[in-house]
Amino acid sequence: MTSQRTAFWRVVSVVAAGLVVQACQRPQPAEVGLPSEPSASHRLPTGVRLDPAGRSLPVGNMPLAARLSPDERYLVLSLSGWREQGLEVVDRGRGVVVQRLPQPGAFLGLAWTADGSTLYASGGSADVVYSYRWRPERADPAVLSDSLILRTSPADTAERRYPAGLGISADGRSLFVAENLSDSVAVVDLATARVRQRIKVPAYPYDVAVAVDGKVYVSGWGGSAIAVLSPNPEGLRLEQTIEVDRHPSALRLSADGSRLFAASGSTDRITVVDTRASRVIAHLADPPPSGALEGSTPNALAVSADGTRLFVAEADANAVAVLDLSADAAGVGSAHGNDRLAGRIPTEWYPTALIPLGDSLWVVNGKGQGAGPNPAGGQPNSRRGEHDSLYVLGQLNGTVTVLPALAAGTLLDSLSARVAHANGWDQAPAQGAHYPPFQHVIYVIKENRTFDQVFGDLPQADGDTSLLFFPRTVSPNHHALAERFGIFDRFFVNAEVSAQGHPWSTAGYVTDFVEKTTPDVYRSQRPEPEGEGEVDDPAMGFLWNEAIKKGLALRNYGEYGEPAPTQSGDPGPTRYRATREALRPYTSPLYPSFDLGVPDQRRADVWLADFQADVAAGRMPTLEIMHLPNDHTAGARAGRPTPKAYMADNDLALGRIVEALTRSPFWTSTVMFILEDDAQDGPDHVDSHRSVLLVISPYSRTGVVRRFVNTTDVLATIEEILGLGPLSQFDRFGRPLREIWAGSPDLGAYTALTPQQSLTELNPSTGIGARRSARLDFSAVDRVDDDEFNRILWRALKEPAPYPAVRRASTLEYSRAR
Repeated sequence: MTSQRTAFWRVVSVVAAGLVVQACQRPQPAEVGLPSEPSASHRLPTGVRLDPAGRSLPVGNMPLAARLSPDERYLVLSLSGWREQGLEVVDRGRGVVVQRLPQPGAFLGLAWTADGSTLYASGGSADVVYSYRWRPERADPAVLSDSLILRTSPADTAERRYPAGLGISADGRSLFVAENLSDSVAVVDLATARVRQRIKVPAYPYDVAVAVDGKVYVSGWGGSAIAVLSPNPEGLRLEQTIEVDRHPSALRLSADGSRLFAASGSTDRITVVDTRASRVIAHLADPPPSGALEGSTPNALAVSADGTRLFVAEADANAVAVLDLSADAAGVGSAHGNDRLAGRIPTEWYPTALIPLGDSLWVVNGKGQGAGPNPAGGQPNSRRGEHDSLYVLGQLNGTVTVLPALAAGTLLDSLSARVAHANGWDQAPAQGAHYPPFQHVIYVIKENRTFDQVFGDLPQADGDTSLLFFPRTVSPNHHALAERFGIFDRFFVNAEVSAQGHPWSTAGYVTDFVEKTTPDVYRSQRPEPEGEGEVDDPAMGFLWNEAIKKGLALRNYGEYGEPAPTQSGDPGPTRYRATREALRPYTSPLYPSFDLGVPDQRRADVWLADFQADVAAGRMPTLEIMHLPNDHTAGARAGRPTPKAYMADNDLALGRIVEALTRSPFWTSTVMFILEDDAQDGPDHVDSHRSVLLVISPYSRTGVVRRFVNTTDVLATIEEILGLGPLSQFDRFGRPLREIWAGSPDLGAYTALTPQQSLTELNPSTGIGARRSARLDFSAVDRVDDDEFNRILWRALKEPAPYPAVRRASTLEYSRAR
């Protein structure tokens, strides 16, 4: 702690002291500091609440890393968001951001020279490392001085390096750069600012740790190994790789360098390496309680000053885990812990960096306090500004929270109880949950609509008609199905965008790889991983893996699909396969994957042909997963269907599928869950994550369902119906839809409605919408600039009505806290 305690620090100290007083005055840990309901906590779209233990200050869009200035006066953050990237300098004493330094790209790496005169910052998608002169006596202490270019030549735009973690040699002459997209470490000569060496390392290198003996450790985010690089006269050489837990990310060395800690986000473990013996000596467990094996997501580490305590940022538990280390794990004789979780301290959403400082712990939260309503914006023909905060990824402002680092005993117990309560871990699961006699589940995943866009005109529900994109004339089946089978006007998708949406919808979890790379993928500054997807897949797998494990009859239509490779000269129709090997035997080869050139009527035709064969055979798969994507639309792209035509196509396809089911012998034993993978492509006056959910069965009640439900609650419901195990903490501690069913079935058939909107109406070949849409990439899910896309849609659908202005959220938003 610094000697001068300013106003902000005094406030933080009072908070910490207050927590201690609470612990002393209340002997029952479970009663200490628990928030009152519902006003003291805010529910996120993931279903959990926020109840941070300390005070927070707001910072920029998606901070991923932080370093303390040499004099400890400032905290420097690296922002790696969709809306903004660069550095922010926080005056710790005053608790305010005093400097913002935009960069074309930014990612994880921050490193100080030994004398504190220079700060290096990773440039991420810009393929450079930025050098800043540090002048703490100035009002703006950081001054950009150089850009260290990592490409072979400045003219080479094809080679992608994507600098991540950074480290500086003990002699200060070399900078070590983890090049995340080229699976290498660059050694930069700081005297000449030139790359003098590159060493191949395990896939997707993430963090760099430099030991006092000169060895350099690099985590391989895409596999399960740490590279050990040793100094030699030429620079570095790859000495060995050490096998650790899957997807190692953050690294932290002990003070003497004898121990290396490596976080494994997708397995909720921290590997401890004895660096002198070059071997793993411990695996520290950091899972959620009650057998959930995935969902804490450790992604940043810090060690206490005495080396006996390890702090772990749990991104998906919104907490800092505290582990008291044994002498062996710590490499410190005075350590007397047992290497187990001692407790947790609650933070805000998605903590990504930790700075221990005296008796406090400074925590950087990537998503801060979450999103909210997003109906506001400019006029239809105005373009998105650089700092637009209306798009869902642009809404996520980070925070810095100051926590009590020395929490122990009763105080740590009380803080742990708050974490458990905020995550719903203290809620006992219902015993013997009763469902109607369902034997089959059809799970339909659609693309990107908000509740207000589709159902804003339903008078029974909390909708905003001014934000309606697709009225009843365009989507009559959506409207009729909601009115008959239930209107869920408090359904929220867990995801911000589809890169997260499909994993959330099928795995109940998103890895830290996906969360941290999504902003640049959606800025079109980083390619998505191709192939099997090992680097971005959850460790516990997907819904289909659970179904296969249990031996259920399974069929997949288009989800995680792609065109199958063809032989040269093959004249046959395109065939399709799954991108995940385990799903391929169960995937329809005729059902098209995402392709906006294919009508959803064709997809419905393929499903209906299979379904009629099932009816004839008298058997139907237990679980069917279907991607029905054309409500995504292609904006005003010339020659493509208009947005209304795309939605009408999607609507009629859904209506035809439901009609066939209700007229079949399987109707009495089947339930359909229909949802959007995310809600990024439009406005909503309640929350940017509020979206469309339909639950269709003979036992579905008519009326408005105004309870909180999200994507992983739907997954939890499917799992209970089919007897499948949970995939992560989010469905394990979810809120299944146990109470929505009627006691007796309504077996009446549904008749599909034909939209008044033409399904073949095409966008004009000229005009501003065509020109703007031509710049967008519709070749795969969500490669477009979504804010620009929303404005194109508004012009095509709603003009001359003005693009919506700021309005207050409905008071019904408070029902989210129920």
